[in-house]
Amino acid sequence: MPNTEGPGPRIVLVGPPGSGKSTVGAALAERWHLALRDTDSDVETTVGKTIPEIFFDDGEPAFRELERAAVAAAVAEHDGVLALGGGAVLDERTQRVLADYEHGGGVVVFLDVTLTHAAPRVGFNQSRPLLLGNPRAQWQALMEARRPVYERVATMRVLTDGLRPADVAEAIEGELAALRVARATNDPAAARVPTTNEGDE
Repeated sequence: MPNTEGPGPRIVLVGPPGSGKSTVGAALAERWHLALRDTDSDVETTVGKTIPEIFFDDGEPAFRELERAAVAAAVAEHDGVLALGGGAVLDERTQRVLADYEHGGGVVVFLDVTLTHAAPRVGFNQSRPLLLGNPRAQWQALMEARRPVYERVATMRVLTDGLRPADVAEAIEGELAALRVARATNDPAAARVPTTNEGDE
């Protein structure tokens, strides 16, 4: 389990649809005997609507404001595993919340994935407001736009292509061990852990 130095989640997972945030989060929560919290579910519970309904009824700006509030609350309140919605990191205030969390000893993991492996996980037949039209082209465009932000807010990046959730959880634990050593020795060059599973790209 990550040994954070301050309050907040034990770990925060970010990444695009199909990267495995929910399933990897569940695997980590089970391994560490912690609760899993998902900000998309928090938003839906708050307003009593599904995310597609919020997009269609109220518009994306309304959803993003609800999402921003959900992330801020979860980072402040939750002490287990936290999974953020795919676009949550685009909000500048959320980026500051994550930066403060990381500065206090928290760990943000970018679960990376390629389109080939994301497609069967996402199921592009499902109702996803931002993937209407040509879902695969839309996903690729979203990922290209969001990748720099994911990489900027993350402490570490783990490629999930071809891995089961339990395998990704194990890889994260290995990187966390290296991170603890880096932080214990005050090595700024190693404070952000390099990419895992690069050979599969």
